[in-house]
Amino acid sequence: MFQLATELPAAVLARTLGIDITVAVKWQRAAAGDWGAYAADVASRNPQPPRSEGP
Repeated sequence: MFQLATELPAAVLARTLGIDITVAVKWQRAAAGDWGAYAADVASRNPQPPRSEGP
């Protein structure tokens, strides 16, 4: 369970295992899998401008 908690977001863990989301969050925190920080990091990245396919 700890391994899954470090690899999956709490929502996915809860749905996969059929447990309540609050329990999944507690497992994730206990396993030190911080998906909130990961999501914040991804959201703060600068998106790449679209490539132009001109001649």
